[in-house]
Amino acid sequence: MTETILRSFGQGTKPLLIIHGGAGHRSTPLTPDGTTSAHAALEKVLTAGYSVLSAGGSAVDAVVAAVRELEDAPDFNAGHGAALTASGTVELDASIMAGDGRSGAVTGVSTARNPISVARAVMDKTDHLLFATPTHEQLSKWDVETVDPEYFITEKRREELAAFQKQPDALLQHGTVGAVARDADGNLAAATSTGGIVNQEPGRVGDTPLVGAGTFADDGTVAVSCTGTGEVFMTEVAAHSVHDRVSLGGASPNEAAVAVLDRIAIRGGMGGMIVIPTSGTGLAAYNSGDMFYGSFDSTGTYTHV
Repeated sequence: MTETILRSFGQGTKPLLIIHGGAGHRSTPLTPDGTTSAHAALEKVLTAGYSVLSAGGSAVDAVVAAVRELEDAPDFNAGHGAALTASGTVELDASIMAGDGRSGAVTGVSTARNPISVARAVMDKTDHLLFATPTHEQLSKWDVETVDPEYFITEKRREELAAFQKQPDALLQHGTVGAVARDADGNLAAATSTGGIVNQEPGRVGDTPLVGAGTFADDGTVAVSCTGTGEVFMTEVAAHSVHDRVSLGGASPNEAAVAVLDRIAIRGGMGGMIVIPTSGTGLAAYNSGDMFYGSFDSTGTYTHV
């Protein structure tokens, strides 16, 4: 079983933001240009999210601001630059949860520029939690910006799909982005967004838009955003399992995250997660070989590529 890598952040400070840009084995190392681009994107994401917290804004607003930037960056698998389905199309998923239980999620988005904005609209403007392929009329009613589906497709992703269809390689099937935050009032929030996995069958849904599987937040315990083998994260109800181990089992957030990732590994999956507790330090954990992640608190920023 692959060892879980664990990194702690925050030094106990209250306002805290942690982001991830997806877990997975990199089949080839990043080029110098790719590393520079990814670092720059992560710094921009962290600045966008933490600027909300430093101004006294809510954890919900902070994770939305961070994930929108992740969706706009072609370095990651969400929004612009998302992985392509077997048909060469995009099907985008996202979810958000506030620590008070409010939640929103969407799956099968193909025209909303920022899927996380759709999830936020579902949470704030409807009586429901999860929408599949919302219509143009619904997106317009929710004041969500729309784009042509071609906006999401990059040449890099076309080449990736062609290479996978010529020679399937599970190492290419990784992605997902997310953010967790704790604001100055101690409230928590988590948000996750993805383009799925390269060459997935059209209509496939992973853990990202499923509250409790890919995303979970409770002001009394933790906020969690996951990335990895979606089907296994779903059967393990991974994000909620971290909450349960802290709330019911008395585990520390670090212990809970490692235990859940160990179960995922035993079941043939891999991946990672970011976690912020009600108080104390937050963390990034992964057993997937690699994961993009970073944090921002009152002491400054940290990024890993």
